Amino acid sequence: MNKNIYKTVLFSLLVSSPSVYAEQVDITILGTSDLHGRFIPWDYTTDKPNLSGSLSQIATKVGELRKQDPEIILVDAGDAIQGNNIETFKNDAISPMMLGFNQLKYDAYVLGNHEFDFGLKVLKNTVTTFNGTPLAGNIFHNATSPFLPSYKIVERKGIKIGIIGMDTPMIAAFANGSDRLQDLTFSNPSIEVKKVITQIKDKTDAIILVAHMGIDNENNITDTGVGDIARANPELAAIVAGHMHVKVDKAVINGVIITEPYKYGRALSRIDLNFKKDDQGKYTLISKDSFTYNMNKLPSDPTMETIFKPYHHKLQQDANKVIGQLEGQDLVPHNTIKGIPESQLHDTGLTSLFQEVGFYFAPQANVIAVHLDNMNPSLPVGDIKVKDINFNYEYAGGEYTVYEMTGKDLKAYMEWSAGYFNSVKPNDLTYSFDAKRRSSKYSTHDIFGGVTYQIDLTQAAGHRITNLKMNGKPITDAQTINLGMNSYRMGHLTKKGGVLEGHKFKVLFDSKAHYGTEAGTVRQLTMRYIRDVKKGHITGKTENDWSVIGLSTSKADQQRIAQLVNSGKIALPSIENGRYTNTAALTEADLMRNTH
Repeated sequence: MNKNIYKTVLFSLLVSSPSVYAEQVDITILGTSDLHGRFIPWDYTTDKPNLSGSLSQIATKVGELRKQDPEIILVDAGDAIQGNNIETFKNDAISPMMLGFNQLKYDAYVLGNHEFDFGLKVLKNTVTTFNGTPLAGNIFHNATSPFLPSYKIVERKGIKIGIIGMDTPMIAAFANGSDRLQDLTFSNPSIEVKKVITQIKDKTDAIILVAHMGIDNENNITDTGVGDIARANPELAAIVAGHMHVKVDKAVINGVIITEPYKYGRALSRIDLNFKKDDQGKYTLISKDSFTYNMNKLPSDPTMETIFKPYHHKLQQDANKVIGQLEGQDLVPHNTIKGIPESQLHDTGLTSLFQEVGFYFAPQANVIAVHLDNMNPSLPVGDIKVKDINFNYEYAGGEYTVYEMTGKDLKAYMEWSAGYFNSVKPNDLTYSFDAKRRSSKYSTHDIFGGVTYQIDLTQAAGHRITNLKMNGKPITDAQTINLGMNSYRMGHLTKKGGVLEGHKFKVLFDSKAHYGTEAGTVRQLTMRYIRDVKKGHITGKTENDWSVIGLSTSKADQQRIAQLVNSGKIALPSIENGRYTNTAALTEADLMRNTH
């Protein structure tokens, strides 16, 4: 055979042989979650820039990656329209977050639990103004009619990717005692995922799940974490998780890769799926991977900044409105030991103020429970601005709902709260916090007004509340208590696994129902109280209704260990690279090691 003919034939065979030159295609999925109103790198509770993350910084990264691959898939796993005062615009024609999502051309958006904070009217406007596909495969009207689609099939480069969307089924529990869900019901997401997989597996080359759920189950309730979903549905290629405010580059469960992009736009998850085309023209997934990009100090996208400029201006104006004056003393004392929040160890004027507001606007209550999600609260003498209230009470949707219960129920709730602390040992020099409770996405130490009590940390969890009295008299188990608190917390207490699991308490009052969805929030009522009731003048005071007891070491040694910590000579025990401090006590042994 002529050599040239031979070469031509050989070349033709090689080029036409899929086994030698099989087509490979890479598909990239980018995921965000729990943005909580961070549309630009700015914190409106302090009115200061915060370059740790935002949607506009994510836009910069997405733009960079799209230059490399214009066919990237972009998804969000929920909790976008609440937080950082973004709810100011909840009744606008379109949320700033949806403007941002549309500008970035998100393909899918899965609802989070906080999307339901403002009722279905706001939520329906949100999803109808989103140009992509909103997903919620386990939410139904009256357990029958789907609230939103359960999936979307996206085609990129000839590859068909099925995107399933699921929300945490805990929403019904979180909304316990309110009517904001109306006729909506929430089903088991693992079962719903399996149903969708059956529907679309023959129409897709790979299926991913985008879920507003963390990896682990909440309160050990089956199928409330995507880990259980992965174990039951190995057909999934990958999962973009959310809800728990943690950063997960890559976890693998039952062959399914899982990534979670932290919170507040501080990370962007990336999933890479690599496909190979066989000689029948079918694509097979041959490899996959995931990781996250850190957004810290990344430049903000100029186009997004322009879009968001009027919203930024409005929120800045609102944040700096003066509502009154604080006189006398700061509402939160300085921390005695750096890294140990004084507000978690002692009664403060700040919690007393929120309780005072509750008693005034919810007079049916004889006990008020509040908690501070901000671990570094501060309200010094001087002007009180809107941003100060928002900074110190972070939950924008929090309200005062009054529940009728017994003294026994109240004690159970208080014991659960006291479980936030570690037990004290004889040589301990500091009080410390339970590591799991300390690292929870929300504070789980609630503070009670209208009663006096002590938390005795020499006792085991469940047996710490002592000297519990109302008006100087011990509270009995059968005594009727009208407890004011936010319904979101009540949902946590009464859900499966909660300390008050299965209880259905009579609702005596709901500040949102009485004063309005926005006007009835703790934030707005506190501002109204300062401005209208106190005529713009608040005197700092602390009720000293409660205290933590149990340390038996000398005051002198406790002061010495405080000096060592404050001078930087000794570090508080911490977890997650120092993110959560004071997770174990400092002891006499620590003092001895650092003074010789």
